[in-house]
Amino acid sequence: MKKFFTLLLLAACGTSFAQTTEKLTVEKIMRDPKWMGTSPSNIRWSDDGKKIYFNWNPENADRDPLYSITTSDLKPQKVGIDERRSSLPGNGDWNKKHTAKVYERNGDIYLSDIKSGKIIQLTNTTDREANPTFSGDESHILFIKGDNLYSVKLNSGELTQLTNFTHGTAAGAPAAATAGAGRRGGSAAPVTAGAQGGGTQQDRWLKAEQVELFDVIKEKEKLAKEDATDRKELQPKKLKDIAVGDQIVSSVELSPDNRYVTYRLIKQPEGTKITNVPSYVTASGYTEDIANRTKVGAPQATSQTFVFDTQRDSTYAVVTSDIPGIKDLPDYVKDYPKQLEERTKRNEDRKVNVHGPYWSDDAKNAIVIVTAQDNKDRWIMKLDPSTGKLSILDRQRDEAWIGGPGIGGGGYSGGNVGWLDNTHFYFQSEASGYSHIYVADVTTGTKKQLTTGKWEVQTLELSIDKKTFYFTANIEHPGITHYYRIPVTGGEPVKLTSMKGGNEVDLSPDEKWLAIRYSYSNKPWELYIQPNKPGAKAVQVTQSTTAEFKAYPWRDPQVITFKNRYGSDVYARLYVPTNADPAKPAVVFVHGAGYLQNVHYYWSSYFREYMFNNLLAEQGYTVLDIDYTGSSGYGRDWRTGIYRHMGGKDLTDQVDGVKLLVEKYGVNPKHVGLYGGSYGGFMTLMAMFTEPDVFAAGGALRSVTDWAHYNHGYTANILNEPYNDEKAYKASSPIYFANGLKGHLLMAHGMVDENVNFQDIVRLTQRLIELHKDNWSLAPYPVEDHGFVQPSSWTDEYKRILNLFDTTLKK
Repeated sequence: MKKFFTLLLLAACGTSFAQTTEKLTVEKIMRDPKWMGTSPSNIRWSDDGKKIYFNWNPENADRDPLYSITTSDLKPQKVGIDERRSSLPGNGDWNKKHTAKVYERNGDIYLSDIKSGKIIQLTNTTDREANPTFSGDESHILFIKGDNLYSVKLNSGELTQLTNFTHGTAAGAPAAATAGAGRRGGSAAPVTAGAQGGGTQQDRWLKAEQVELFDVIKEKEKLAKEDATDRKELQPKKLKDIAVGDQIVSSVELSPDNRYVTYRLIKQPEGTKITNVPSYVTASGYTEDIANRTKVGAPQATSQTFVFDTQRDSTYAVVTSDIPGIKDLPDYVKDYPKQLEERTKRNEDRKVNVHGPYWSDDAKNAIVIVTAQDNKDRWIMKLDPSTGKLSILDRQRDEAWIGGPGIGGGGYSGGNVGWLDNTHFYFQSEASGYSHIYVADVTTGTKKQLTTGKWEVQTLELSIDKKTFYFTANIEHPGITHYYRIPVTGGEPVKLTSMKGGNEVDLSPDEKWLAIRYSYSNKPWELYIQPNKPGAKAVQVTQSTTAEFKAYPWRDPQVITFKNRYGSDVYARLYVPTNADPAKPAVVFVHGAGYLQNVHYYWSSYFREYMFNNLLAEQGYTVLDIDYTGSSGYGRDWRTGIYRHMGGKDLTDQVDGVKLLVEKYGVNPKHVGLYGGSYGGFMTLMAMFTEPDVFAAGGALRSVTDWAHYNHGYTANILNEPYNDEKAYKASSPIYFANGLKGHLLMAHGMVDENVNFQDIVRLTQRLIELHKDNWSLAPYPVEDHGFVQPSSWTDEYKRILNLFDTTLKK
């Protein structure tokens, strides 16, 4: 029996070994990702801090069900429909003591008492109520319905409308009065022109004579005047009409002392053309157009912020004309003397967006974040609500574009900002070259930098007692994130997490626990829980990867650095083959987004490409994955290094990486290819067209081919606008360099791509045809958007890429 058991054990070990050495194929790795297992996602605490909710799919269901654990019972339990209806946390607003929370669900407003667990539904209407908050004294709940701000009194349920925005009249003009306006009940009696003192001169003379001759008429006139006075006094005070014309009302807020209502009016540009994306494979059998987006340089929406002083019953604009540098022109216009002369002569204020105001609890101070629409300035300013005037606390100017974690930019966000007390305001800034925490005293104007170093504060949260900052940062290494705390007065950051890799932390409402979503380079994300103490052990909650996934020895790629031609450190992931192919081939993978980070010690969002890079290394390729200039995680200078020239330093980083592969890792310089999607596809095209002697083959997927045809929000930051900075667009767009193609190029693109439209690759295809190039191919995918969904499409695409490399780099 013992011998039989030993034979079974050996057989089992042999099976296990066979599994771990089984070769990868494109078909295997490009299946529905469920074959790997599904990591937990959307992790959040219950409002009472007793449960952690998360989506997870250990049973390989069609959708990821909702699970929960408690801090005392870590076994995940599937959440039933009743709990999903009543107990799930919603985004909302906490009171100051964190004992109650108001939130919206399905268009109605709810109030949750945390200690008792009682939930009160404050509204139940067919209208949508949204954005609920506590009033300054926490006696009312404020919310938006339609365009207007409403208040409901907590102790009585009394509902009050606080604003009355009216459309259809030019903004600022008084709305037309109507008969009986503001009157409750009854109807207005018809009144003749004569009774109103109108009519001809003869009519008025006759009326005066009647009053003079007859006492009965005198008495009626007297009673009529008294009745009119009584009615006027009995009428409730009419809510002021605020005429906004055809503008969009947004950001309506009430000051903590209930005096000021601030709001933003947004005016959409007229006659702006948008792209249409044809969809060919449809249920109807007809080609259907998908309305899409504008192109860079199209007119943008403008906005203006106003104050409604309820005490004075008056409205006025926040004054932006006095902002320091409001007329400053960007440096690039010096390359266009005629434009510089014209814009200098016009001397116009730049268009700005005002975020906020952010009020101190005592309502004595209000801060707004002002961002220039060209995104080259961000001002933190103190608002005088009684006049609408601004005074400066901080200005961040960037001749490239404002950005970086926690900072916001453009019209999207004010960034990570808030109050420590009634006089100290915190924010993040890249003033030092890296995004760090600053605190400003709004009474003296002095500023203090709390964190410092060649690393970034990536997330920021203030403790309930406002004495501690919690933040995520890459202090130890650009590719390792940990969770830290620091006193709001400054000091040395205290590290709270300990696992090397990526730590995404959700702090419990009572600040006693950390829910950690953790991963490593070759291990997908799992849920852990840990007490909120330095050095505490994190306990793993989920086991998500399948036996099939675990059976393969996925590589832990080396994270290396090399010097580029400008002397800067470039970080890269290196996959060294166990047995190099005799041709000594290499492939460079180029990540997308431009600003994204992919060289790190945690699981990549490019997991398919990670697995494909494993496959390439298994088949004898050396693979290099570079965080090129423009990637995130390395500070302001690296972030903006591609300003006005995409395909410049970001591309030379790839070329310098190839030089490293040749000199240090024995790669054949004639056998180097590259591939990437989106921005990586763009980079592949630029490499094949402008560095044809370095790259013999390229797979360009869902590529931007001409930046003048991409969207505004992304492109205008980096290249300005085509009609203002034509040189930047021509230097950065592959379509202008297509004649340089020498090697073998594969292009692949989804035909219903709503991000990089299929038109992009069609235009380049026509250019290649006209240039008589014949060493390229185009693979269109009729049902795919920018991010492919169908496993069959992923498989087809990557079989083509592998075939391209095998037939061109292994000769």
